[in-house]
Amino acid sequence: MLPILDDYHLYLKLEKSLSDNTIEAYESDLQKMSGYLSDAHVRLEKATTEILRDFLIEISSLGIHPRSQARILSSMKSFYHFLIYRNILDNDPTELLESPKIGLRLPEILSLKEIDEIVASIDLSRPEGQRNKAIIEILYGSGLRVSELIGLQLSKLYINEGYMLVDGKGSKQRLVPMSPQALKQIELWKIDRNLLNIKKGNEDFVFLNRRGSKLTRDMIFKIVKELAALAGIRKNVSPHTFRHSFATHLLENGANLRAIQQLLGHESITTTELYTHIDVHYLRKTVIDCHPFYRKKNN
Repeated sequence: MLPILDDYHLYLKLEKSLSDNTIEAYESDLQKMSGYLSDAHVRLEKATTEILRDFLIEISSLGIHPRSQARILSSMKSFYHFLIYRNILDNDPTELLESPKIGLRLPEILSLKEIDEIVASIDLSRPEGQRNKAIIEILYGSGLRVSELIGLQLSKLYINEGYMLVDGKGSKQRLVPMSPQALKQIELWKIDRNLLNIKKGNEDFVFLNRRGSKLTRDMIFKIVKELAALAGIRKNVSPHTFRHSFATHLLENGANLRAIQQLLGHESITTTELYTHIDVHYLRKTVIDCHPFYRKKNN
């Protein structure tokens, strides 16, 4: 008798006559769910409605776009319909699970092409050009909140190791990997930054305005919206759009949900716990393996 997942693959291919791309998407979503259930020591065929709902809630908490959530739920329903079809289950645990509402207030998700277009729209001949390029690389490449970006400090950048120590919500700190491209852009920005007349008390902040003061939240929103407009993107783009895109692209490329949670800072983690409970090398490998920007060659 074939293992369940192998049998499911043949079912999709031979009995449902789905395309290879659709089958791959179904199986990728199933792997995400399987990983979650494995952490909870629950077999696929033993999952209850409650634990599957918890899985969907966890995905939602990561900031994953509702369209991606809906697609994952569709994949889950397909699998459990198959188990009933094969007489492995009598009842469908996904029957009472509802698709997420796709509301207009949620941030848009940018494609990699759109992000490339935004980066390309930056005029590097302008004094703020290199700074803005570094800002976009950090927002999308690491998924930082606006408050975390404007509070980022030079003393907490570990360039040689490829990490930054981020001050998150509730004064919690976490180590976040930085892409080679982001590291490069920050080093280039530091050259321009050193030419500024930096105001007292702002010496350690990474991103400054032309007067040598720490950037404000409103200024980051203005920079992002102007660049999106220059790139001809009509979506409602905000700094948080890059954070949602970061999480969604990682998930869609196979990243582990637990790693995404840690990268986004959704768990209460103290500075000490960062060094005793989190495998930061694994987090860096997750981003390198799953984030589209890390797969690009340095320019």
